[in-house]
Amino acid sequence: MPDIEPRSARQAFDNRELENRPFWKMNGLGNDFVVLDARQSPLVPGERDARLIADRSRGVGCDQIIVLEPSRRADVFMRILNADGSEVDACGNATRCVGSLVMAETGAARATIETSAGLLLAEQGDEPHSVAVDMGRPRLAWHEIPLALQVADTATVPFGSSQLGVALPPVFSAVSMGNPHAVFFVEDVEAHELSRIGPILEHAPLFPQRANISLVEVLSRTHLRQKVWERGAGLTLACGTGACAAAVAAIRAGLADPRLTVSLPGGDLTIEWRADGHVVMTGAASLDYQGRLSFEPGTTSMRKAG
Repeated sequence: MPDIEPRSARQAFDNRELENRPFWKMNGLGNDFVVLDARQSPLVPGERDARLIADRSRGVGCDQIIVLEPSRRADVFMRILNADGSEVDACGNATRCVGSLVMAETGAARATIETSAGLLLAEQGDEPHSVAVDMGRPRLAWHEIPLALQVADTATVPFGSSQLGVALPPVFSAVSMGNPHAVFFVEDVEAHELSRIGPILEHAPLFPQRANISLVEVLSRTHLRQKVWERGAGLTLACGTGACAAAVAAIRAGLADPRLTVSLPGGDLTIEWRADGHVVMTGAASLDYQGRLSFEPGTTSMRKAG
């Protein structure tokens, strides 16, 4: 990991616009985010700055950094940076959080959010603090996911995991929900050391853009249990696009009904793969606190000033 020590107490960031910048700390089922508002003044943290903000010992600490930017097509454009500074196109839990922010600002019951993966619609859910997001249609062709090799059926992709020293089923289901997912169905998600095998599979040659790795246990036709290794972020308490991908994979395999619950370490999401092909994800979105990015004078630790 690159050095993230600030050069001085008053010039910690490469981008000086970050110093004393307001932020929201939010989470969706424990999958947590630092949300920055760049709608009035442009701002994109570089890799080093993103790593510093996301660092849980010296920064605010988060799985991903979300930058809100103006959009001509929607209420807001959502830029997504992983904890390692890499940029990704989609994040379901962050979409719910941003949707809740925009709806609180406008007083409307819905919000449109532009991402690099397309336009998403967020609406208030039936339960308090719940948000439903239409995540669009899953991408199932090998080149859309993408995979490095052409396969006839992405629902059952052969994979020599044993050659990588990983004891998993010999096939997985590949799905893109705006980002690539590899879903392995297992008897017990706790029987595998995902913290070890996740980074191995994330960087496997079969995935030219890396991949999110999911272990999924089918509890019933309406209930899945899941753990996710997110590319660029590692183990997270929840992954919205991962839950959507798991549901799509289970339905394609004939293991689940079109509407089901996905239980992740951080809580439950309701996923519905509708007849029109769209996947709708519903779950909680929470504001933890607000603050400003700053550093304690004479230290290398960020002060989360409120």
